[in-house]
Order: sequence, then C-alpha cells, then structure tokens
Amino acid sequence: MKEGWKDLPIGCTIEKGGTSRDFKTGDWRSERPEFLKDKCNNCLLCFIYCPDDAILMKDDKVVGIDYDYCKGCGICEKVCTAKAIETKPER
Repeated sequence: MKEGWKDLPIGCTIEKGGTSRDFKTGDWRSERPEFLKDKCNNCLLCFIYCPDDAILMKDDKVVGIDYDYCKGCGICEKVCTAKAIETKPER
C-alpha cells in the first residue's frame, strides 16, 4: 500500500513536487501578453505576481516573457504600472 499524506512526518519536505517548470504549458493560452521594453520602468510587479514564473529577467531587469510557460492569465498586464505589457489575442 502506498503512503498517504497522513503518513508524512510533521514539517517534512517533499523531494519532488509538481511545478510548471516541468511542463511547458504555454499552448493553453488564448491571449498573449506582449512586453513593451521602452515603456518598462522595472517595478518588477509582473515578476512578483506571475503565477507561472514566465517573466524573463536579466541583471535584475525584465527582458521579456517566456511563452513556453505563460498561460495568458493577464495578471502581468493588470499589475503593470507603466502599461508596458499589452495582452492581445493569440494568433
């Protein structure tokens, strides 16, 4: 019989949990956020709020969106104070 969650010791960690990094989920998208680099003020709110870790960073600055993992939820556009992300229909 397999062990269930009740068999785990209190405070334990699980070696291998599920993560979207294990599965490319970008093809679920019906809308696509487009990053407008010239408008970005690097407030990093898009990075903080993205549930799929799809905001690409380099040298502590936003450089784009990883479309392999972006599901098109639109959260990044909603939190962007500089209007540097625009969501458009997926082609």
